[in-house]
Amino acid sequence: MTMSFRAASRWVSLAAAAAALVVAVPAATFAQSPSPAPVASTAPGSVSSLDGTWTVDPSIGSFDYAAGDFSGSWVGYRAQEELVGVGGVEAVGRTPDVTGSITLAGTTLTAAELTADLTTLQSDQSMRDGQLGRQGVQTDQFPTASFVLTEPIELGALPADGEPVSITAVGDLTLHGVTKSVSIPLGAVRSGDIIGVAGSLTFTWDEYGMERPSSMKVVSLADDVTMELQVFLRHDAAAPASPVPADPMSSPAG
Repeated sequence: MTMSFRAASRWVSLAAAAAALVVAVPAATFAQSPSPAPVASTAPGSVSSLDGTWTVDPSIGSFDYAAGDFSGSWVGYRAQEELVGVGGVEAVGRTPDVTGSITLAGTTLTAAELTADLTTLQSDQSMRDGQLGRQGVQTDQFPTASFVLTEPIELGALPADGEPVSITAVGDLTLHGVTKSVSIPLGAVRSGDIIGVAGSLTFTWDEYGMERPSSMKVVSLADDVTMELQVFLRHDAAAPASPVPADPMSSPAG
């Protein structure tokens, strides 16, 4: 699978942000416009070995949809729709309620799992958010989405601190009660005891047994929907450092 220009640009943004972790500015971005105000985050620590478990750490960055602050971990969607009296718009929803971990052994990523709580998806339209409980992903019936790695990823060599890495994660994606094997292109970068990972995957609604959401305001909705993710994981053997100011850059439009 070839990474799209949009996905590639977001991965570059993540890499740049994670590289900033090296100078104690642990802010992530999936876009290009600055948030309106700085937030507190957590500085990276050091690790003697990369082996072991790295767990999603919600204390890294923050999440405030209204403020356009997406400097922490999140999973979301992006879809094109046409609204009555408005025309074409891009619907973007995200949830910060993400859990999961990866396991490294030498130069091999041996395991990975990620779960997102879809009941807390937020967009710029509360009506759209409420409809997703009954339509589309039907979060009232299928509250979570998950990914489990099914094939180890051989890195070849351990990347240096701050060095971006491109990988493909092959595994089982479960969404709307349907599980399918997928290959997700990802970008990753490490700074001390923190690893940042970002990527996206595009599929059609019917691939996962979903009907496209509809309402009196929606004229049409594209067949394709894109799942996006940005997560920060901390090595389980490392203790969190003290909070430091950060200057996150993020917005759902990117």
